[in-house]
Amino acid sequence: MRCTIVGAGVSGLSSGIRLLESGHDVQILSDKFSPETVSDVAAAIWYPFLVRPADKADTWGLVTYSVLEELCEESPEAGVKMRDGQEYLRGVVDLPPWKDEIAAFRILEEGEIPDGYVFGWEFRAPVIEMPLYMPWLKARFEEQAGVFKQGFVKNLQDLEGDVIVNCVGLGARELCDDMEIKPARGQVIFIDQDPGIGHFDQQPETLTYTIPRSDVTVLGGTAQVDDWDLEIRDEDNDLILSKVEAIWPELDRSKIVGGAVGLRPSRTEVRLEEENIGGVRVIHNYGHGGAGVTLSWGCADEVVSIAESSNES
Repeated sequence: MRCTIVGAGVSGLSSGIRLLESGHDVQILSDKFSPETVSDVAAAIWYPFLVRPADKADTWGLVTYSVLEELCEESPEAGVKMRDGQEYLRGVVDLPPWKDEIAAFRILEEGEIPDGYVFGWEFRAPVIEMPLYMPWLKARFEEQAGVFKQGFVKNLQDLEGDVIVNCVGLGARELCDDMEIKPARGQVIFIDQDPGIGHFDQQPETLTYTIPRSDVTVLGGTAQVDDWDLEIRDEDNDLILSKVEAIWPELDRSKIVGGAVGLRPSRTEVRLEEENIGGVRVIHNYGHGGAGVTLSWGCADEVVSIAESSNES
C-alpha cells in the first residue's frame, strides 16, 4: 500500500517505521519536523499519564515498554535508558495493572515515603532522551526508504495514497474539526544535578517529577488544560521548584540550566480508528495526552493492523 502519514512527531514516526517494516511505501507529510515538534520537548519517561481508555492504553503501553527495553540493550544510540523511579500518592490506591509486566516493581516502605504522602511504589521504566530519540527515529525511517515531505495539510481527502494516517495531535482541532482535543500545557526545568532515581507524583492537580537523563535532570511539571502559552512563566517555575523540593529536598536551585514548554495533545480518549472521508481511507492516531511516547509502538502496531485488515477485506 501507499501510505501518507500526516505529522512527524513520535506517533507519526513510529507508525511510519512499522508500516515500512510491513512492506508498505510510506511518506510523512508535515509542516514541522524535529527538533520543532511537541515530541521533542517531552520529558519522556514510560508511564501511562493523562490518557484513556485505560484498558487499551495499558495494552499499547506494555507493547511500547517491551520495544523501549529492547532498544536500551540493542541500540544505545537511541537514547533510551532503564531507570528506577518512585511514585508517591496521597491515598492508598489499587496497584497499576501493568505492575507484573515490567522489569521491576515493589511497594515502598513507610520510611521511603515523603511527608504529605501515605503510599507509593518503586518501578523500573525506560527514560527516553528525546534529543537523541527523535533523530534516531528519523534516521531509522529514512534507512527503510521512508520519504519526508514538508507542507501544510488543509484537507485529508486531498492527499495521495491508499491510506492516510492522521498523527497531527493538536492540529486535529482544525483538520478534523475535533474540539475534544485541547492542549495540556507542560512546563519543565532542566537542572545539572542527578537525583539518582526518579521521583513522581502523577496526579494532574499536583503533578511533580524528577527525570534523570545522561546530561540533565528534567523537573516538572504542569498540566494546564486549554492553556496555549508557549512562553516560560516564572510563577510556574516557582511552583515546580517548590513541589520538587517537597519530594527531593536536596535540589540545588543554583544548578538550573534551562527550561522548556510543550503542549500535550489531550483528549477524553485516544482516537485510534479508521474513518472514510470522501472515499479516502483515514486512520486517526492522535490525542495521546501525556503518553505519546509511552503508547507509541503499541499504537503504531494497531495502525498497521487496521490498515492491513481493512485492505484485505
